[in-house]
Amino acid sequence: MKKNNAVLLSTPYLLWMAAFTLIPLGVVCYYALTDPATGAFSLRNLRDLGMYLPVLWQSIVYSLAAAAICLVLGYPVAYYIAQCGQTAQKLLYMLVMLPMCMSFLLRTLAWVGLLQDTGIINTLLGKLGIGPLRLIRTPGAVILGMVYNYLPYMILPLYSIIVKIDRRLIEAAEDLGCNGVQVFGRVILPLSVPGILSGLTMVFVPSVSTFYISQKLGGTDTVLIGDVIERQFKQGNNPNLGAALSLVLMVLVFVCTGIMNRFGGDSEEGGVIV
Repeated sequence: MKKNNAVLLSTPYLLWMAAFTLIPLGVVCYYALTDPATGAFSLRNLRDLGMYLPVLWQSIVYSLAAAAICLVLGYPVAYYIAQCGQTAQKLLYMLVMLPMCMSFLLRTLAWVGLLQDTGIINTLLGKLGIGPLRLIRTPGAVILGMVYNYLPYMILPLYSIIVKIDRRLIEAAEDLGCNGVQVFGRVILPLSVPGILSGLTMVFVPSVSTFYISQKLGGTDTVLIGDVIERQFKQGNNPNLGAALSLVLMVLVFVCTGIMNRFGGDSEEGGVIV
C-alpha cells in the first residue's frame, strides 16, 4: 500500500521530468546526430566541433578561474558566518542570498554601468587623476561578472558543511596541543572538502555555459562556448551544430555533477546533491 502511494505521489514529478528534461535532452541528441539537410543519422556535427575547441578551452579556463576566486573569497565568509550566533547566522545567510533575488540580467548590467569607460569607477578615478582605465571589454571583467553572480553558490554549500562540524573535534585538537593554524589545517579544512567540491562545481557549471556575461562585459575576442551555441541557433542558422555543442557541454556538466555527487558528501553532511 505504501509503495503504491509512493508511486502515485511521485507521478507528477516523473511526468514533469519527462516533459521538461528527458524529452528536451532527446531533441538535443537528435539534432546533434542528424544531418541538417537530409535529417539522416550523421556524425558530421561532432566532427565539426574541432574548430571550436579553443573556445571551449577558453570557457573552461575562465570558469575555473572564477571558481578558484569564489573559493578564496567565499571560504572566509562561510567560515565567519558559521562562527556567529544563531541570529547573526540567519541575518548574514539572508544577506548572501539577497542578491540572488534580483534578476541575473540586472546584476550584470549594473556592472556594465560601473565598469564602462564613462562609468562610476572611471569617473572617480578621473577625479583622482588616475583614469580612465579600460575596465570593461576585458577577460578580467568577464571573470569578475562570473564571480559576482555565482559567489553565493560557493558560500552556501561551504557554510552548510562548516556549521555542522562537530565542535568536540576542534576541542580535542586544541587539547592535544594544536594551535589555530593547525586546527584549521588538520581538522576544519579536511572536513570541509565536500563543501569545497560542491561549491566549485556549482560555480563552474553555470560559468562554463554562460553567454550573457561575456556579451556585456567582454570584448570581441572574449567568446565563450555559450556565445557560440546562441549564435548557431539565432544567427548561424545551424541548430544541428548548436545542438552538438550543447551535447558536449551537457557531457561536461554531467561529469562535474557526477564528481560532486561522488565526493561532495550527502545532505546530512552538508553537501549538495544534484
